[in-house]
Amino acid sequence: MASHWVWGDSIHKTVILDSSAVIMCFEFSIDLEKELTRLLGSYHIVVPSSIIGELEFLSKKGAGNKKIKAKASLKLVENYETVVVDEKNADDSLIILAKRMNGVVVTNDKELRKRLRDASVSVVFLRAKKKLMME
Repeated sequence: MASHWVWGDSIHKTVILDSSAVIMCFEFSIDLEKELTRLLGSYHIVVPSSIIGELEFLSKKGAGNKKIKAKASLKLVENYETVVVDEKNADDSLIILAKRMNGVVVTNDKELRKRLRDASVSVVFLRAKKKLMME
């Protein structure tokens, strides 16, 4: 698959969401699309099927606020393209998909961020609980 999506005269960077990134929208009142536009200009958001599975699990088995935020997150990801991945492990699927699509991963998971950096994948993360930053 191409590293960028071409629609008309615009080139869109592929943005891959982790479950922590989707949940942060509700946890910290982050306008994900506005922040991504500020950082990247044009982009195309995809969500790996393993991440949707993770959110479904949290929406059923999570406790308290996490369960509520996971349910809201599932509604939000309906707006984005789902990409079927073979990997069952969500973190592994993000790394493989990001390398295959030359994409940018949005996550707040510190261990995953380190693995992505080690794999030379660009990462967007939340800074100071109010805006997204890119590393």
